[in-house]
Amino acid sequence: MLYLHQQIPSLTYLYEIFKMKYSFLLFIIFFGCHIPVSQKLSEQSPPPANYRQPDIQPNRYNVAFLIMDGVYNTELTAPYDIFQHTIFREGIKAMNTFMVANTLDPITSFEGIRMLPDYNYLTDKLPPIDILVVPSAEHHLDTDLEDEKMINFVQKTARNAMYVTSHCDGAFVLAKAGLLDDIESTTFPSDIPTYRKMFPQLTVHEDVLFVHDGKYITSAGGAKSFEASLYLCEVLYGKKIAQRLAKGLVIDWDLEDIPYLTVNGKR
Repeated sequence: MLYLHQQIPSLTYLYEIFKMKYSFLLFIIFFGCHIPVSQKLSEQSPPPANYRQPDIQPNRYNVAFLIMDGVYNTELTAPYDIFQHTIFREGIKAMNTFMVANTLDPITSFEGIRMLPDYNYLTDKLPPIDILVVPSAEHHLDTDLEDEKMINFVQKTARNAMYVTSHCDGAFVLAKAGLLDDIESTTFPSDIPTYRKMFPQLTVHEDVLFVHDGKYITSAGGAKSFEASLYLCEVLYGKKIAQRLAKGLVIDWDLEDIPYLTVNGKR
């Protein structure tokens, strides 16, 4: 009996061990919960090994392209092509072009192209955005519209941006953000009935390639995303520069031949 008694730890000893472990657990929980969110995110999702932020040149317009999984190639690459080519034109305020997403991990387009975002708009400090481009994406008519953080980013960016442009169903994102309530707009032709049903308070136009109202330019998308982007360049730089940009991409460009709408009426 004496031998067994010596092998069983006393209750006081067990209590001291429990108290030490419990105190250590509370320490971990307390200080773990007080790590800044941005630090937690950066620790959990380090940038890819080949990640590098773009070279943002001063005295240029900063143009951000909002991308996510399922983004459509043309609605992204058409305006990107036009705007990036401004750096090859002398005597103008060219554009810094970069892509933003809710991650720095690779984004896969609807067609399967994988690309790396330049900034994570949830955690990174972004340069001031002069022009926001919202290309269409696979789920812009459903689940993307439930992404409150993305919608908040669009709302916040639009406040200070000079121009906000959408292509194809990107207009659904702007509408969901409440940015088009007093703005005339358009979207992908076959999605206009859905657009009207989802946002009955909006004024939407058919049979035009794009609509320009205030700081907002909404386009039908597809290959016509080139035209909407050239139009913005003509607004910013004039007809000659827009034509030179178009020529550099082998595009016939004459605004007089384009069916579009401004707040002053159809052209």
